[in-house]
Amino acid sequence: MLRKRDVFKSNQPLILSSGNTLHNYDICYETYGTLNQEKNNAILICHALTGSAHAAAIDKESKSKGWWDSIIGPNKAIDTNRFFVICSNVIGSCKGSTGPASIDPRTEKIYKTNFPIITITDMVNAQYELIKHLEIPCLYAVIGGSMGGMQALSWSIKFPKHVNRCAAIACTSQISPQALSFATVGRYSITSDPNWNNGNYNETNPPLKGLATARMIGHITYLSQESMSKKFGRGLQKKADYGYKFKTDFQIESYLEYQGDKFVQSFDANSYLYLSKALSYFDLEKEYKTLSNAFKKTNCSFLIASISSDWLYPAENSQKMAKTLMKLNKDVTYCNIESPHGHDGFLIESEKLSNIIKPYLER
Repeated sequence: MLRKRDVFKSNQPLILSSGNTLHNYDICYETYGTLNQEKNNAILICHALTGSAHAAAIDKESKSKGWWDSIIGPNKAIDTNRFFVICSNVIGSCKGSTGPASIDPRTEKIYKTNFPIITITDMVNAQYELIKHLEIPCLYAVIGGSMGGMQALSWSIKFPKHVNRCAAIACTSQISPQALSFATVGRYSITSDPNWNNGNYNETNPPLKGLATARMIGHITYLSQESMSKKFGRGLQKKADYGYKFKTDFQIESYLEYQGDKFVQSFDANSYLYLSKALSYFDLEKEYKTLSNAFKKTNCSFLIASISSDWLYPAENSQKMAKTLMKLNKDVTYCNIESPHGHDGFLIESEKLSNIIKPYLER
């Protein structure tokens, strides 16, 4: 499979939802496969909250496998023998695209919290500039899970002439109060870390404890009671009985601590704050007055998929979107994937996802 990694450098100002402007920005992206002569076989893949442009194949330097490698590739559900697949890192992140950890070209200093607040819409507007740069007139499909699904929905609404298919998986049209609550506590754990210092932390002394805690909180929402019970139960970590100290006793404690410690080695705390805030602001009903008004703007077919045990973005959210699209006589397919893995099912249930994505793309 032909894999390329590149950076699109935009010198055009990006007007943001807040009214602020991002004057210059980079978008790191990877491509897989070959764009055909007609330029009508391009699929845009949108990543989740802490994802990256590395969606498929094995990176030679890091040896890491793409986060959706089981679905993207030769003869896979998103077949790179047929499609030209693009995955870009969102603005606000720290995985190659411009974000708070980047250098502000106007001051030649790191943005930190001088970086403007962004939204999902802003991410999509920046992606649109990338697609224009690649001279792709219309995307065969936009596909994403979780926050990536929200980007896919935004693409279908904002750029209806440039999207033929939209697959939104394990996402929602409006962040619920419960999801908002977890996001709020996650951000609070970072901003309460003394090392955060209003975002002006030293690179050698970042708010690691706060960021690790935020990741632990987030990770709980990605699991399900069933998956946690099966994998950990109340099992103790390498001991026969309680330690009767304020130290790790349970396997689930050890697992969450590991996830937090691992995460802080590769992610920026300010970026997490910005992306989490963008998620919290996502609300198609507020932006377009009603969900029906939002979907009236679309001109593509839809695949809406939920995960049965997902309590972060429950199936009822996806069902609401599917029903709204049906009432508007839009071309929509809905599937609720049976899985014990909670929200993370969109990353784990490769075979089940492949079984719905592949036929959808062949329509």
